[in-house]
Amino acid sequence: MAGRSPHPFSPVDAVPLEQLEQKPGHLIRRAQQIAVAVFMEECAELDLTPMQYAALTAIGVQPGIDATRLSQLIALDRSTTGSVLERLEAKALVVREESREDRRIKLLRLSDAGRALQRKAEAPVQRAQQRIVAPLSAGERKTFMRLLAQLVESNNALSRAPAAPGGRHREGAPASASGAAPASGHPTDNTTWRRRIP
Repeated sequence: MAGRSPHPFSPVDAVPLEQLEQKPGHLIRRAQQIAVAVFMEECAELDLTPMQYAALTAIGVQPGIDATRLSQLIALDRSTTGSVLERLEAKALVVREESREDRRIKLLRLSDAGRALQRKAEAPVQRAQQRIVAPLSAGERKTFMRLLAQLVESNNALSRAPAAPGGRHREGAPASASGAAPASGHPTDNTTWRRRIP
């Protein structure tokens, strides 16, 4: 119709899908979707989410930590950490106790049921991790994990909830350059287990 202005967005202005598939942010989002879907499928009988598993693992590694340190250790904001803890408490998997030094602080530990679930979850969680990287060869997996860890640690400060080394970082204090604890390879090393969690 005469006098009508052209549509502000023409096909020429649109971003080709091929370009979208070449953007790292888009691919990382899709990889996260896949990782969560595989985790939930493997852990369906346990009624456990990736974030709940991360919290259980961190509390099991460092019994007696508080919610603030937990949020720093698993790189979740305080609000999300609070929601995760509420669900774990409702399932009787986590217990909060008053600190002897400061009664305002609640310390976290796993209940017997929490420890049992954590042990039971290890096999399906490991299967999930193996399925996620199954399309890659053994050499490619090592390269992928090395580059993924480098990407995450180098950009840690850009996160809405940056991870702190071992949960010892005080809010407002500068973190280390990488924002992650050195990987010692020991089972209790925070960086080692955190990289395995989708």
